[in-house]
Amino acid sequence: MSNRFVIQNTFIVSDGKVFISDVLVEKNIIKLVGSGLGTENATIIDGTNRYLLPGVIDGQVHFREPGLAHKGDFYTESRAAVAGGITSFIDMPNTVPNVLNMAALEEKNKLASQKSLANYGFFLGVNGDNLDEVIKLDTSKLLAVSDDGLYFTKKGNLLADNPATLEKLLSSCKSIVAIHSEKEQIIEANEKLFREKYGENIPVELHPLIRSEKACYESTKDAIAIANKYNAKLHILHLTTEAETHLFRNDIPLEYKNITTEVSVHHLWFSDNDYARLGTLIKWNPAIKTEKDKNGLLKALVDDRIDIVTTDHAPHSLEEKQRPYFQSMSGAPIIQFSLNIMLDFYRRGLISLEKIVQKMCHNPAILYGISKRGFIREGYIADLILVDLNAEWTVSNDIILSKCGWSPLLGTTFHSKVTHTFVNGHLVYDNGQFDEQVKGQPITRG
Repeated sequence: MSNRFVIQNTFIVSDGKVFISDVLVEKNIIKLVGSGLGTENATIIDGTNRYLLPGVIDGQVHFREPGLAHKGDFYTESRAAVAGGITSFIDMPNTVPNVLNMAALEEKNKLASQKSLANYGFFLGVNGDNLDEVIKLDTSKLLAVSDDGLYFTKKGNLLADNPATLEKLLSSCKSIVAIHSEKEQIIEANEKLFREKYGENIPVELHPLIRSEKACYESTKDAIAIANKYNAKLHILHLTTEAETHLFRNDIPLEYKNITTEVSVHHLWFSDNDYARLGTLIKWNPAIKTEKDKNGLLKALVDDRIDIVTTDHAPHSLEEKQRPYFQSMSGAPIIQFSLNIMLDFYRRGLISLEKIVQKMCHNPAILYGISKRGFIREGYIADLILVDLNAEWTVSNDIILSKCGWSPLLGTTFHSKVTHTFVNGHLVYDNGQFDEQVKGQPITRG
């Protein structure tokens, strides 16, 4: 296939605007944006009545490799990603072994370079055990350091639970510190209370009362206070409560914010009303909470208190999910359908296309300093997705691409579809067909 493409007569969504134009992709670059572009030696793609978006940058995933490849790996999960319009992802440190040093980070880079169809980046893990080593590093070139997922390894790994550890890190770290914000002391007290009533078979509907609003709010409030004390860069991962949204600013541009946050798509899509239907399939940490929280999170996303949208994509086997409450693993696969969820909100009139692109494409690039990606601009890398906003389809088992083979969205009808995905100018996905000859590239701070 040619490495020169002309996408003709398409609605381009970028930089806060929607306009009809053509785009010339040459090698890995957006060469020209304009009308009547030359088509010699080019593959022509008709974009009529379709929308061309920058490739989505997913700032939080758990692709499970190395060490947990029975759930997912860089190949299978990146394949699901590009089918859903995600061209770049940032993977969390709770693989096996945990990514607690630069050698482990480089090993993940090597694995991804051999297998991932999407561009890839990684957070360096940090906890009480390696804190001093991380502080000694020049982390300024890293995307971020994070404790996310490390609490699964052992209790006490959450930075938010250890103010002295968090303060030591924020006072010295040269990069963004991205944290899982819940207070385990509050959660453990709630677990004890409900164990006394239900034993080990706690109804999953009580999950948002165990991993409660208070556990989240108190943690986030305290972490922000410490970060402000040192003028440090703090990012709160996967916000879940309406109450927490009021702790964040929208009166300055993202470029000037030290305190930032995100929302994961499942916290916008599901509420506690869905536990009766889906049970532990929608058990996430932090928990899916109330309808009020769900609506409050979307409002804060639209008014810029919340900066980016992520998936927290976390595949587990169906058997691991369907165990009793305390044994059921937290997390679920969702990356293949995250853009569809956001475009469904657009269809309902709840968010604009420009705002979706800002939160899923522009802002992740700005927040993590990823140069030449996240926008449709001449000279930028050609990470692009073409979307049909009038294509109704239903999630079924035969289209699920994640290795674990299930989805909490099974049976959901969407009304938009990704038809083409370009990664670094390579047409990796075309109407259900994959060209897997070219692998993704590492994303780093520019």
